[in-house]
Amino acid sequence: MNERKKDPAMKEDYLWDGSGEPDPEVQKLEQLLGRYRHNQPRPAFDQLTVEQARSRRWRFPVFRLSFSAAAVAAVLVIGVSAFVVVHTRKANQAGPAWEIARIAGTPRVGWHALSANSRTAKLEVGQTLVTDNSSRASITLDETGQIEVDPQSRLRVVASRPGHKRLSLERGTIHATIWAPPGEFVVDTPSAVAVDLGCVYTLHVDDSGAGLLRTTMGWVGFRLNGHESFIPAGAVCATRPRIGPGTPYFEDASPSFRDALTKFDFATVTPEERIALLGTLLGDAKKQDALTLWHLLSRVSDAERPSVYARLATLAPPPREVTREGVLRLDQKMLDSWWNSLGYGDVFLWHMYERTWSEH
Repeated sequence: MNERKKDPAMKEDYLWDGSGEPDPEVQKLEQLLGRYRHNQPRPAFDQLTVEQARSRRWRFPVFRLSFSAAAVAAVLVIGVSAFVVVHTRKANQAGPAWEIARIAGTPRVGWHALSANSRTAKLEVGQTLVTDNSSRASITLDETGQIEVDPQSRLRVVASRPGHKRLSLERGTIHATIWAPPGEFVVDTPSAVAVDLGCVYTLHVDDSGAGLLRTTMGWVGFRLNGHESFIPAGAVCATRPRIGPGTPYFEDASPSFRDALTKFDFATVTPEERIALLGTLLGDAKKQDALTLWHLLSRVSDAERPSVYARLATLAPPPREVTREGVLRLDQKMLDSWWNSLGYGDVFLWHMYERTWSEH
């Protein structure tokens, strides 16, 4: 094998600056790669660094601007959505306004006072009618009924849409004459909710939130947190904050019966005193007091219930399908059947409209 003698120094000169003896292999590579030769001037790397820095500074504000715009858009979307929800809810609650008629003095709705020169006004959802100690007024809604408002009362409209009229008596006295279908008219108080079942009644609330409902026609359901009382014509029912409605009774019940019932419902008594009070109620009860004893069935202890059942069965014998065992275990169907046999109203109406109002 013949080897060419090569001068390493000359080859290296050719590689660095093209001087000296060219290397054939290098020349061959140059011919092959020559078409890819770069003929432009050497880039100014210092200037390129400056341009890249400028480019970064320009893009960063654009990103910040886009992010801010997105945030503003999100806030606008949330605001519009809240506006739609609130106004939809108001639209669902809003409805025909009650017509206010001045009877005496200067009743007020907000800052507006009804005087002799402005005898009528409108009472809309969210507004409150206030009477001082010398003012009286009435409110009327053709499809629902009429309510007279006594002095020193505060009455607010909570809802007024088809099939659902709701007021709140914060204090004072109202006299309601309702001709709407049963269950469509409700009055809230601080200690109970009155559900009209086709009736005429008076409702009073004192400054402590305690109330008294007196029915003169039809019957009214009175409830708080599942605690229920049914008040037919001629009956009365008291209520207390955090306790709810007491046991209804007829106004011509004996004084001893009424006094014992008030203590049994609301007073703090010893077990011995409670036994004595229950004994007075059962001993003084007359036939019409079956209303009270029926309510007591679900308000006494298991040990007390047999004596209440026995006295009620004597005053108002239960229907054939109602058994002692079923009543003692508080079978709802049997209790309802016994109530219906008393002739005060069909409890089916109450259960139907109670569910309706519990959902609103």
